[in-house]
Order: sequence, then C-alpha cells, then structure tokens
Amino acid sequence: MELSSRLRLIFSNPASKLVSKLALKLLLLIAVLFTTYSSSNPPPVKKTVVIPLNNWSSQRVISNAIGQILQTHKYPVEYRNINSQDQWGAMARGLVHFQIEVWEPSMDEETRSFVSKKRILDLGSHSAKAVEDWWYPEYVAKLCPGLPDWRALNRCAALFAAENSDKGSYYTGPWNYRDPELIRSLDLNFTIVRLDEAKSIWRQLHKAMANQQPIVILNWSPNWTDARIPGEFIRFPAYHPSCESDPGWGVNPNKAYDCANKKNAWIKKYAWPKLEQQLPCVYQFIAQIDLSSEMISEAAALVDYDGFSDEKAAGFWLQKYSAQVQQWSKNSCIAHQTTPDT
Repeated sequence: MELSSRLRLIFSNPASKLVSKLALKLLLLIAVLFTTYSSSNPPPVKKTVVIPLNNWSSQRVISNAIGQILQTHKYPVEYRNINSQDQWGAMARGLVHFQIEVWEPSMDEETRSFVSKKRILDLGSHSAKAVEDWWYPEYVAKLCPGLPDWRALNRCAALFAAENSDKGSYYTGPWNYRDPELIRSLDLNFTIVRLDEAKSIWRQLHKAMANQQPIVILNWSPNWTDARIPGEFIRFPAYHPSCESDPGWGVNPNKAYDCANKKNAWIKKYAWPKLEQQLPCVYQFIAQIDLSSEMISEAAALVDYDGFSDEKAAGFWLQKYSAQVQQWSKNSCIAHQTTPDT
C-alpha cells in the first residue's frame, strides 16, 4: 500500500484522530509554557562597569587601561567624565563603580567622611607615595637665588608676577588645597591663578619653559615631570598635623596652615560598597592593583609630554607593564571565570 493511502487510513480512524488532537494540544501547552518561562527568566544581562574619568592624565590613562583589561574579559565598560568632588556621591549611589587613583593631600577629608558613613569602600593603598605642593622647573633656581626655601618667594615675587602686578602668580587647579590659608599664614606676596584642569597648568608651564620665564605651579609626584622635566618643590615649613588645627604651632603663632602639604602621603583605591556583591571578580581585580610611582608618572608622561591620547597611551602603558597586569589578573577570579559577573 502506498504511503499516502496508509496515512489516509490512519487519520480516518476515530482513535487516531483523538490521539492527533491530544498531541496537538500537548504541543501547544509546551509552547505556551516555554514562552512564559523565557519571558519571566530572560538570559542574564552582563553588568556594565562604570569607570570615572577625572581631570588629570595619569588617572585617565590608567582608568582607560583598566577598562581595556575588563573588556578583554567580556565586561561592557562605560567611562564617565566627572570631577573629583562629585565622584564620591556618584560612587555611593553606584553610578560609578571604583576610583583607582585617590590622593591624600587633596582628597583625604572627603573620602574619610564617606568611608566613616560606609558610603564608599576603602580598597587599600598603592606602593606609590604622593607629594602635592608648589613646584618650579630647574632653571628657575638660577633666576631666584635662595630657592627652594620658601622665604625666597617674596624676594622674587616680582619675577613671578603678571603684567601690571607686583604679586607673584601661583598657578593651581580646581582641587581642594589650603593655598589661600598658606599664603595668608606665611604672608606670601602671591596671588592664586586657579585653572580648570591639569592640562591648563601644563600649558602655562610649557609656555614659560619655552621662554625660560620664572613660573611656580601646583605639581605633584608621581607625575610626568618626574620622568621628563627636572624641577623641585618649594620647601615650606615641614608638615605636622598640628599645623592644621593649632594656630600656635609653627612659624606664625596666630594662624594655622603655615606649613607644607604632607609628604609621603598615600594614594588609594576606593569603590562602591556593593561592588563585591554585584561584580565580585572586578572587585577582586581592583583590590589586587598596586601602582608604583613609576607606573603613575609614565601614564601621565605619555599624554602630557609625549602627546598621545588617553586611549593610545593606555595601550602603550599596558604593553610596558604587562607583567604586573598579568599578576593582578592571576591573583583574582577575573582570570579564571568562564563568564563575566552578571
């Protein structure tokens, strides 16, 4: 008997018709259940890692480098430009997830407050130690005898002055230092020129250097100048905690803040408190990162002296420090997971 004839015979049988109807209903039920399950249990969505970008080059380059590492491990990464003052509230709310480069002299007060309220998490210090203070390029010492002693500043104030001014100009950025208090306490004949970002400071420095003109700026170490331009920090009276709180301490018996910023200060990492829960392998990886002074200064130099973009500099930086990066990855679960944190 031909196949078509056999099929007609089967489906003309009442029992076969019943079986066919039951089978069809079963298939429809399975389809409905599968659709319902799929819509209520969608595939896990990979969490985007949000990395803040501040307004100095080493932080931007190293943050870009970390983002590139995370992307190789299949993490979606978003970079968010944000100033250092606003990032703590954003981090507390999970709008950014970690900050890789936090400097004690300019950020300790705010971070201490957020940590004490458990709004951000301290992930520990880097090996690198920080200095942030007044600085001049090496050639200026010949123009102002007595430097780096701070008392030479007033004797040379006119050399550092803008046109039609008898006060020296001190170029700084948007960060929270106690320079106004320092100027008043030490009776310095200087005025503050506050610029919007680090690159604006470096433009002033390059302009002065091109003409061998005297200039004094806010600088920090580790920074690109360590690797590319010799210079020296002004030697103010040595820092002591009492300098900030006791007017009777120091060279001015009536005013506080008559001292330098703290030397050998920490550089730390901070994170969103829920990072360990939400992105455990990212948390482990960031906790493992340990930056040396050379690594930070080289990151800045690639942009501020060599002229590369943040992204291009990050690639060169990763090549130069690949051994360190591999070690950080090896010591965290980021290197061993089969799928990213979800």
